[in-house]
Amino acid sequence: MITPSLLTDARLLLAACRARGVRLATAESCTGGLIIATLTAIATSSDVVDRGFVTYSNEAKHEVLGIPMELIARVGAVSDEVARAMAEGALDRSRADIAVSVTGVAGPGGGSAEKPVGLACFGLACRGQTVTGDRQVFPGDRTAIRAAAVAYVFAMIRTRL
Repeated sequence: MITPSLLTDARLLLAACRARGVRLATAESCTGGLIIATLTAIATSSDVVDRGFVTYSNEAKHEVLGIPMELIARVGAVSDEVARAMAEGALDRSRADIAVSVTGVAGPGGGSAEKPVGLACFGLACRGQTVTGDRQVFPGDRTAIRAAAVAYVFAMIRTRL
């Protein structure tokens, strides 16, 4: 769900990107397109947003973003390595300057001791720079976890700008 606070964050992020001439791409799994939907809910976003990839399945991550199936099999789709590879794949397949990614366990099921519900792994790729990542565990239900992941992505981008 796109909340008023996420829309405010999106407006601020778009303005900051616009001021620096930065274009964005996203690669999303557990958020199911909520990042790109929030950005493109703003009428003036087309000069900043290049494209968004929603790669919910492992096959989509492989086919659309070029993530090796061997990597997914070895570390799991919800992992720092896959999140970074998703961001890199999105950057390589776009005209963006910055690509962000998220993969995680939004719940209510699907969690484990190693990968609990609320876990989100993030990637951030910028042209000419090393791909970075992070992970967070967010509280709440599926809606709250997904919204928190979107807000976190926006903060990651602002920090990189």
